[in-house]
Amino acid sequence: MWDPAVYHRFGAERSRPFAELTARIGADRPRAVADLGCGSGELTLGLAQRWPRARLTGIDSSPEMIEKAVAQGGPAAFRVGDVAGWHPEPDVDVVVTNAVLQWVPDHHELLTRWAAELPAGAWIALQVPGNFDAPSHRLLRQMAERYDVGHVTREAPVDDAAGYARLFLAAGAAVDAWETTYLHLLPDTGPEHPVLRWIEGTALRPVKAALDDDAWQAFRADLGRELAAAYPAAHGHVAFPFRRVFAVART
Repeated sequence: MWDPAVYHRFGAERSRPFAELTARIGADRPRAVADLGCGSGELTLGLAQRWPRARLTGIDSSPEMIEKAVAQGGPAAFRVGDVAGWHPEPDVDVVVTNAVLQWVPDHHELLTRWAAELPAGAWIALQVPGNFDAPSHRLLRQMAERYDVGHVTREAPVDDAAGYARLFLAAGAAVDAWETTYLHLLPDTGPEHPVLRWIEGTALRPVKAALDDDAWQAFRADLGRELAAAYPAAHGHVAFPFRRVFAVART
């Protein structure tokens, strides 16, 4: 279950890649815009300011996220749905998927299908985290093995920028692909390590679901100690490098 409050602990840091991704979309007057994996909808609603005449739809698999999105009101339709089963309607000119496809098995085939189903001149914009080899995720996988839940973690479910560029070129699309490593300076306000608090909103969710309450609390404590050693605090902050992969394609 997704918890909007936990996910938004670092809202400013999580929203920055969305803004940089959508800034590279060249659509002037799209008829319809789909935000796949819209979460609680704040970023989706921001797209209405750029494209006020577009029909705006946000889709997410989490009922908790969609409930929060709907409660905000605004000029967008939000609904629970499976990104893997989504097909564009004929007037969809822009598809945005931000920090979502890492959760979707076989998403490379999905992107190829979207490129074929969208109208000519449509845009697909994706961003995925590329930090699965970072100390945070290596330690998470190692700790999960110790607790016999290693099967719920993932080694590297995403490609690099060159891989997504090849995919879209093979689909006959023009593509702009790049990578950015952000240095997030997370306040060390305690008692929990800030990197633990960060990944608790995303990568730790499957582990929490696989453990009972006592084992989960022990897991968090053990992982927190490992993260504190890997990401030491200095001057009241923890430096947390975070690599992200972007691609914007035009069909």
